[in-house]
Amino acid sequence: MIKNRIKTILKTNTFIYKIYYFSFNFFLSILRIFIKVEDDIILMNSFGGQKYDDSTRVIFEYMKTQEKYKKYKIYWAFHNPEKFEIEGAEKIKTDTLHYFIIALKAKYWITNSSIERGLKFKNKKTLYINTWHGSIIKMTGDDAHIKAFDFNVSKYDIMYAQNKLDLEVMPRVFRIPKERVVLAGLPRNDELFVTTEEEIIKIREKLNIPKDKKVIMYAPTFREFYIDKDGCFIAPPINIEKWREKLSNKYVVLFRAHYEVNKVLGIKTDDFIINVSDYPNLNELMKISDILISDYSSLMFDYSILERPIYSYAYDYEEYEEKRGFYVDLEEYLPNGICKTEDELLEKIVNCDFEQEKIKMKKFKKIYVENDGNARKYIDKIIK
Repeated sequence: MIKNRIKTILKTNTFIYKIYYFSFNFFLSILRIFIKVEDDIILMNSFGGQKYDDSTRVIFEYMKTQEKYKKYKIYWAFHNPEKFEIEGAEKIKTDTLHYFIIALKAKYWITNSSIERGLKFKNKKTLYINTWHGSIIKMTGDDAHIKAFDFNVSKYDIMYAQNKLDLEVMPRVFRIPKERVVLAGLPRNDELFVTTEEEIIKIREKLNIPKDKKVIMYAPTFREFYIDKDGCFIAPPINIEKWREKLSNKYVVLFRAHYEVNKVLGIKTDDFIINVSDYPNLNELMKISDILISDYSSLMFDYSILERPIYSYAYDYEEYEEKRGFYVDLEEYLPNGICKTEDELLEKIVNCDFEQEKIKMKKFKKIYVENDGNARKYIDKIIK
């Protein structure tokens, strides 16, 4: 709690952040004089140190199968290393002196978010590789209508993109030359190309999903600026009992949301809805889902690989567009447009034609997912 409070202060108070930024950067610049970059060290993390997942994990697990990477010493950084069991790498704790020393020593930084903890200390000899954590559909960085604090961090040397929209947007958003953004795909999506019926059965059994029910996953976007006067996050306007009445004869719903959204909704698992907000493997949830409901999440691009129906429940579309903004007109670009009311959404699901939806999604996938299931191997072109 204390660490989260400090993080919030640093993000929102310019004066305090500058003290942190300049004092710690000065300390690390002195430390860097005495530390040499070592060619055989790789530092990795996911979402800054929160998880062991996403594209960074996929790249790491691919590396473990390749002879050429056995000579490297790999470090995985976590906020809470004790929560994770990893073979083939040494765990280290973020925001410690040891973490910054390893970061200064590492020849390669591989992340889906950031390494520098809001600072700027990368050695010129270190190669900064960022897979990012999705395609960019919502306005970000300088483009966003609401400006986040602009952390002055090192620029990425190589950044992965999943489609041509990313290629257009990322150089501007992250202020890097176009040639640094590569159409490599997202490694985390590789396994979605090889889904088997046997695997689906095993995952469904693990979650106790009845054999005679189809699966809907509802994954709403986290709206960081939807907070009431008491500082609590505002829940999406959904009536679970209405969903139960309309859908429970054919479907089970997997509810997947940000921690704050999950907290305010208080979804309890029963025979119709399963709260999977803490489930560790998002790809497994996508594999068993027959329908995805989201709103503005790039998860929709990832899910399209499976060529299954996607519905956008965008109850606040105009407000969100005004406060955050989009790079595309979702009403036009999404295969089923957007649903602004709960009744409209439920009606579309009840009348879903899965064969027609598959045709729509094939077309959508061709535009937004330029990946052949081998994105994890692109690392071989970077690390020789």
